[in-house]
Amino acid sequence: MGSLEALRKEAIQSIRKAEDAAAVEATRVLYLGRKDGRLTAVLRGLKSLSLEEKRKVGPEANKLRQELEEEVEKRQREVADDGGEKDFDPTMPGVRVRYGSAHPLTIIQERIAEIFTAMNFSVVEGPEVETEHYNFDALNIPVNHPAREMWDTFWLRSNQKETLTQKGERLLMRTHTSPVQIRFMEKNKPPFQVIAPGRVFRYEATDASHEINFHQVEGLAVGREVSLANFKYVIEEFLNAFFGTKLQFRFRPSYFPFTEPSVEVDIKIKNSIRQLADKNQNEGKWLEVMGAGMVHPEVLKGVGIDPKEWQGFAFGMGVERLAMLKHGIPDIRMFYEGDLRFVRQF
Repeated sequence: MGSLEALRKEAIQSIRKAEDAAAVEATRVLYLGRKDGRLTAVLRGLKSLSLEEKRKVGPEANKLRQELEEEVEKRQREVADDGGEKDFDPTMPGVRVRYGSAHPLTIIQERIAEIFTAMNFSVVEGPEVETEHYNFDALNIPVNHPAREMWDTFWLRSNQKETLTQKGERLLMRTHTSPVQIRFMEKNKPPFQVIAPGRVFRYEATDASHEINFHQVEGLAVGREVSLANFKYVIEEFLNAFFGTKLQFRFRPSYFPFTEPSVEVDIKIKNSIRQLADKNQNEGKWLEVMGAGMVHPEVLKGVGIDPKEWQGFAFGMGVERLAMLKHGIPDIRMFYEGDLRFVRQF
């Protein structure tokens, strides 16, 4: 027991005097090393002691081993901290701290919301799992309507059976964010103007310009004297601000079940369209960026708004599409690959 106490004092003194990590490690090996450590030798020598001596020395030796291990760990931390200060060279370049960054789609959505809120639009959201009523019926797309083919739908199933609500409605992954407008109009009285950004889902093959999930921003403005002229002003102001340059616009007649009349909006950006394969072939060409129109009277009736008193415009655009145009990104799949080299550019 006396030898253990002497060993304890000697080992602790040696550990505390160690000036760097190498010295601490050498001291640890000297006393606790598996082959020739001094305390290890004591533990191995227990077999030659009597049973009574083993009962006294064994617990003390193990207790000492634990104490020395703690001393070694403590000293290792101390010399690591001291070493950092001692070895610091102020003339050496610093280590760059890498910060996390927002995803480019997040940045684009925030920019879109910033521009529209400056024009007095509010931002609203809705569920991604939607009912057939909100996704189709309330938007003037009843069952068996041919327009349903425009939206390749993910219907939800459970055990090979369609998932239904308590009211017996079929559930699906929303194919557009237009259902958010219906939900908003049911609970709010006009006038109002809102945008509804969010993720949507389509059952279609993926390629450079198509994904099974992507993001849209829907817009809606309802008032007593709202017209397509108001829509034209709002959209031109938005797109000019978003791209930071004066654009050329073209409004073409189109068809959407929930708007009448309906239009598609094309823009022309000179010397900045780089998102397609051949830059030279696409500079100055018309590119479609959104669909829009005046809200169909049947849609207004369905949410309890009198179309003889109120009217409004609605529009929808793809966030990925705008991001690809703005930053010259050639493939929509790059947004979802998780490649940090891509994300950190923004």
